[in-house]
Amino acid sequence: MSKIKVLIADDHPIVLMGIRDEVERNTLLEVVGEAHNSTELVETLMDLRQKNELPHIVIADYSMPGDTSYGDGMKLVEYLLRHFSSARLIIYTMVSNHLIVSSLQDLGVAAVVLKSQPLSELRRTLEQVVNRGAISPIPNRENIAEDKRGSKVEKLSAREFEVLRHFVAGMTLNQIAKMLSRSEKTISAQKVSGMRKLGARSDQDLITLCVEMGLFR
Repeated sequence: MSKIKVLIADDHPIVLMGIRDEVERNTLLEVVGEAHNSTELVETLMDLRQKNELPHIVIADYSMPGDTSYGDGMKLVEYLLRHFSSARLIIYTMVSNHLIVSSLQDLGVAAVVLKSQPLSELRRTLEQVVNRGAISPIPNRENIAEDKRGSKVEKLSAREFEVLRHFVAGMTLNQIAKMLSRSEKTISAQKVSGMRKLGARSDQDLITLCVEMGLFR
């Protein structure tokens, strides 16, 4: 019986090692490649497609470095689903904002597994794919923090979340606008709106707040 091919992607080597271990616990699965950023992920998929060896499943982080051609976050997810639609996409991430998770579901990802959950949750999700072909795409709400700071994050729209995530990572508004194919004026307005919802009065406030909350890990 042919094994189910899995491609894994994360910018942290230790996380990649953990994902590989969980995948290889299932004797029906085979890891056919690893990627450490979004560019490497897309190029690996293109190479495998040329060899007629596209994976059946892709497990990828939501936030990864890479060039602006593919980006990360929603832009990368949309690209993967559009150009490699035969592969089932599982997002393995620290991002628990329910609007982001819901948006990922709407785009058509197979599942979202939170890194804050035990690795066994990733294994369970993979087993659902193998045994039944159906996956529960949304993490349980009980697994998403609901403290006062978390409630502020929940007020962010998916687009505001993306803009703030890239800004805190060091990108300028102009760079974010080009990456997300929006006007700089729109990006600026979304940044200001997001900061207001988080209670950040300055860029430094925003960065400090996001670091303290571990918002964009």
